[in-house]
Amino acid sequence: MDIRAKIGLIGLLLVPFFCIARADERMYRCELGIEGGCGYYMGDAASLPFMNVREMYGANFRYRFDQRWALQAKGITHRIVGSYPDGMTIAEDKWTNHLVNLDVAAEFNFFRYGGRCYDRRVKPFTPYILWGIGLCLHGDMKKVAAYMPFGVGIKWQFAPRLNMQLVWQNNLYFSDNMENVDELNNSYNMNGSNIFNCDLTGTISLGMSFEFARDKKICRMCKH
Repeated sequence: MDIRAKIGLIGLLLVPFFCIARADERMYRCELGIEGGCGYYMGDAASLPFMNVREMYGANFRYRFDQRWALQAKGITHRIVGSYPDGMTIAEDKWTNHLVNLDVAAEFNFFRYGGRCYDRRVKPFTPYILWGIGLCLHGDMKKVAAYMPFGVGIKWQFAPRLNMQLVWQNNLYFSDNMENVDELNNSYNMNGSNIFNCDLTGTISLGMSFEFARDKKICRMCKH
């Protein structure tokens, strides 16, 4: 056997070892991040989105079950502002209410999401949807309202262990008094007769997150 044949044979024998080394690209299960953007309100005092937009910011924690499904816990703070309807004799021009939202939502990625991997189905970007349940503190933190968060977003892993997300989330409240103004509660006399007579807030935010808690080694003989 000449030298070229020997080199070729050695190369073929080493291919499985290189494949095993690349296959040990273990997933990071957890992410911790921050986000900021703007928020709006829809209800008795505002019938259209993106009216009286105000700033919002918060933090989130995400746990990945796999490359498609994740669970996110998030806390944000923002203000909702609106004008009083015509005909109301109120001294102020606008009302405002400070909200602190705490929610847990399931996320579904349309693509298999992750960093560089031997599996070509895994992408460093993906659109995703979310849905969950949450609680809101408002009215000088004296009132509590439950809500259902839902939304759409885009994830992008722009560097190892670093991710960026752009998300549009809406929170549908199971109440009609998020303005915290008695005159605006049930101003259309629909409470109790229309199950869809609920307030809604929305946020558009840009966030960054850092991955940690890598999967354990598949075998003790692995050196990675």
